[in-house]
Amino acid sequence: MSYDAAFRFQQALDPSALTTLAGGLNVLIQAIDECHRNHIDVERDPAVLLLVRHLGNIATENRPPQTELRRACVEAVGAAERTPILVTLARRGVDYDSEAKAIFHQEGRAALRRLAEALGLQRNEFQIRSNMAGGACSGEIILHAAHLYIQLDLGCMGPGHEVMFRSCKGREDYVGGRNHFASVAELIEPARLAERIRRDLDLPQPDAAATRLFA
Repeated sequence: MSYDAAFRFQQALDPSALTTLAGGLNVLIQAIDECHRNHIDVERDPAVLLLVRHLGNIATENRPPQTELRRACVEAVGAAERTPILVTLARRGVDYDSEAKAIFHQEGRAALRRLAEALGLQRNEFQIRSNMAGGACSGEIILHAAHLYIQLDLGCMGPGHEVMFRSCKGREDYVGGRNHFASVAELIEPARLAERIRRDLDLPQPDAAATRLFA
């Protein structure tokens, strides 16, 4: 924060040092804040107006034309709409965002239910539970079956390790076998992830399990 009343005007008169959008925007925000503190109309302040125009120059000089930028935005909107919300939340994180965290848990539970179906688990053969935990983390969503423990969270393992799965010995076993990891993107394709889980944990195919159960 600058207490020099002339500072923003000097920057506006000679903005040559402001060569990036981030730098120019930061100075503009400081000028607007100073206007607010001094009860000056931002819409008429000459320094603010000059800084805005300079920012516009930065945004146009040696930059793609308007049509190209609009096309890129349209493509980005399409890509965002095609990306499952669970993947988007995993990328951006949900820490200190209660609304995003609630959606993460809702979508995570639904994804684990689809995975349970792909694994051939009947409704009475597994439990899905959530631990919201504190605001600084995502918490976790857990699928727990007699021989399988799966946990979804955005923890310290980093991208590509959001899904942890391991073998276990009953629903009271919270230690289980060796941990295996998969990405949240893999969770979006439950049939493929289910096949990998069976392979990595040496689990029987659903039909084989049913045959053994009723033999």
